[in-house]
Amino acid sequence: MEKPGDRMSCYLTKALGNVGAELALQVPGRVSTEIDARLAYDTQGIVQRVHELLQIYNEHDIPSERLLFKIPATWQGIEASRLLESEGTQTHLTFVYSFAQAAAAAQAGASVVQIFVGRIRDWAKNHSGDPEIDEALKKGEDAGLALVKKAYVYIHKNGYKTKLMAAAVRNKQDVFSLLGIDYIIAPLKILQSLDESVTDSDEKYGYVQRLTLSLDKMYNFSQEE
Repeated sequence: MEKPGDRMSCYLTKALGNVGAELALQVPGRVSTEIDARLAYDTQGIVQRVHELLQIYNEHDIPSERLLFKIPATWQGIEASRLLESEGTQTHLTFVYSFAQAAAAAQAGASVVQIFVGRIRDWAKNHSGDPEIDEALKKGEDAGLALVKKAYVYIHKNGYKTKLMAAAVRNKQDVFSLLGIDYIIAPLKILQSLDESVTDSDEKYGYVQRLTLSLDKMYNFSQEE
């Protein structure tokens, strides 16, 4: 490749695939490989990069069912997810901050949708005028948790295969409020504080699901939604 930028991109893609392959050999389950955010508005660029990474993983004998590809949830990213999922490649849509993104990602067949609970909460503290956030605040709800609940109900009510992941979890109460979701990314310090908390063992190691289909009574999705 003549252009230095193209060469660097090639090096980084190769490195990413090699590191991901090493991780896949070390851990059970799936490894999620993040696609360069500079491709966020380039559907074909995302698809091409995923295909390049799949080829590298294949060279290391890592089967595609062990892999997720993390893609920004722009319109172009969601379209890339739709194309890749139709080929049998699992996608993980990230930077989801609105119900429209979550719903579109589920409709596209994304394997995983990741919502940043704490980041939405931070935004809501200093901004107004967003109808979703204003609606949550009017009900006395946390804006981040409210989006997770609405997306959870929408996905399950419509029978989409999409799994829901919560990230930017900031405290123990967030974890309790999210029980029932498919995946939670929690910082080590929160996991440690849960482990070290002094409470009755039945309560400490109990599991009270907060996200259930009974929540669907709270939502009446419009035709537009």
